[in-house]
Amino acid sequence: MTRGTPPSDAFEAAPGLRNPHLQTVVGRIVRRRIVRRYNRVRLDTEDSDFIDLDAWPESDEPTGVCLLLHGLEGSAHSGYMASTSEALAAAGIQAVALNFRSCSGEPNRLPRAYHSGETGDIERALAWLSERFPGLPRAAVGFSLGGNALLNLLGRAGGDSGLAGAVVVSVPYDLAASAAALDRGPSRIYGRRFLRSLRAKAREKAARFPDAVPPGAASARTLREFDDLLTAPLHGFRDAADYYQRCSSGQFVASVTTPTLFLHSRDDPFAPAASIPVETIRRRPNLSLHLTERGGHL
Repeated sequence: MTRGTPPSDAFEAAPGLRNPHLQTVVGRIVRRRIVRRYNRVRLDTEDSDFIDLDAWPESDEPTGVCLLLHGLEGSAHSGYMASTSEALAAAGIQAVALNFRSCSGEPNRLPRAYHSGETGDIERALAWLSERFPGLPRAAVGFSLGGNALLNLLGRAGGDSGLAGAVVVSVPYDLAASAAALDRGPSRIYGRRFLRSLRAKAREKAARFPDAVPPGAASARTLREFDDLLTAPLHGFRDAADYYQRCSSGQFVASVTTPTLFLHSRDDPFAPAASIPVETIRRRPNLSLHLTERGGHL
C-alpha cells in the first residue's frame, strides 16, 4: 500500500457529471443491478438483542475474509455493498456484510439501534468471522457511517485490531460538520431522505417502547435534532454535541496501526473536505489516502 496522496486527477468524472450531487445521485441510479445472493446468519448479542450478517456464497478456497459495513440507513442490500461483495468474491475473498441493528429488514428487540461510533457489534461480527473462517486473514471495508465506526474501532484498538487491512470510503470525520452540511443548503435533500427513514423507525420504536422514545423524535426537523432527541440518549450520550464529539473518527486516525486505505473526494456533499485529516494520514506510514477532486459521496 502506497503512502501519501495520489494525484488529484486520478479520477475523472464523466462528461456532464462533474457536479458532486450528480455524482452522488446518478451513481446510485445507474449502478449495475446485482442479484443479491446472501446467506443470512443471526448472532445473538449479550444484551439479548441480535445482529444479522449476510454472507456472499462461499468460494471453495477463499484466501481471506472481509467484513463490510454500510452507511446511515443502508444495509447489506445497498448497491455499493452488493457490488463490493461481488468484486471480493471474484478475487477469491469471502465477503460478509454486517447489517447494523434495525437495518436488516426486521426491527431489533431493544429501544437502542446503532450509531456512528458503535463498535461492539463490529467486534462480535469479527469474532464470528474468526471462528467461521479460522486461519484466514481478515479485513474490513467501511462506507460513510460504517467507515466512521470502523475508524473508531481501529483507533481505540491500536495494534490489537486483528485485521490485516482496512478501507474506509467517504467517511464523515467530523460528525457535527456533516450533520450541519446535511441540514442546510443543497445537501438538505439527502438529510431529508435520511430523516424519513429515521422518523419511521422512531415511530415504530415509540409504539413498542413508549417510555424510551420521546414524542418529538418522530417529527424531528433536522438530523441534529433527531440525534439530540433520540440517538444520543438511547446510546448513553448527553446530547448530540456530546455524541458528535466522542464519536467523530478524525480524532482516532492518528492511533490507527492497521494498514488502511482512505478514499474520499473533496466535493463530497456529506463530509466537508476541511474535515479530512490529510496531514495526519500522510504522517503515518501504514495509512494511504486516495483523495480526488470530484466524485461526490460514495
